[in-house]
Amino acid sequence: MKIKRKVARTVDDHRIAYKHFSNNKNKLVIIVHGFYNSKDSELLDALAVHLSTNHDVVSMDLRGHGKSEGLFSWTVHEANDVEAVLKAIDQGYEKVVLIGFSLGGSICTNVVAKTNYKVDTFICVSAPSDFDKVDFKWWELDFENDICYSLVSSKGRKGKGVRPGPWWKKKDKPIDNVHKIKVPILFIHGDNDWVVDKRHSLELYKKATAKKQIKIIDKGPHAEYLLRKNKEEFCSNIDQWLVETL
Repeated sequence: MKIKRKVARTVDDHRIAYKHFSNNKNKLVIIVHGFYNSKDSELLDALAVHLSTNHDVVSMDLRGHGKSEGLFSWTVHEANDVEAVLKAIDQGYEKVVLIGFSLGGSICTNVVAKTNYKVDTFICVSAPSDFDKVDFKWWELDFENDICYSLVSSKGRKGKGVRPGPWWKKKDKPIDNVHKIKVPILFIHGDNDWVVDKRHSLELYKKATAKKQIKIIDKGPHAEYLLRKNKEEFCSNIDQWLVETL
């Protein structure tokens, strides 16, 4: 397997970094991280390696994260980043999969609903249905994952960080767009997600009109931490979905 680090340019002139796990497969999976994360985080790297057994994989940095330029606009302009990567890797793949985590899932929901680029199936993990309705439950803070792992552990800190821009600008709401998606959608959410309550995925699932499925993982944490605490179940759900929809 070859891993190539590349750059795509957006329509608003931002350089977006991504790495391409090339295995000469005819199916491609694109991984889009969430807030304060990147393509080089340990857990998303492990997911890319897992998926690369049967697929080529691209993992990207949204603006304001990792090696990409600019400031994070809190989902206002990041659709441009995903579309730039979709355009850059348009190399005749037979099938293309998009996996979005947390705010990355919100961004991908809006992209799949509106873009003309090829996406054949979509996996939406722990995504807010509406940024303005994210209700942080500070009293249920995930001490083990958010503090001990992400801030203390050297492995957990890898790839973490953000350069934030203004958060108050008007944003596209995934809950207003999800019904426009025509490709199959798998929603995955942890039952113990203190950052984005599982009701967000349940609302998105209810509003979706395409072929759909939802998996609520018992005692599961937020987004990429599902790969740490519930890896077997999480990856099994993804693998099965890809077999069914590709």
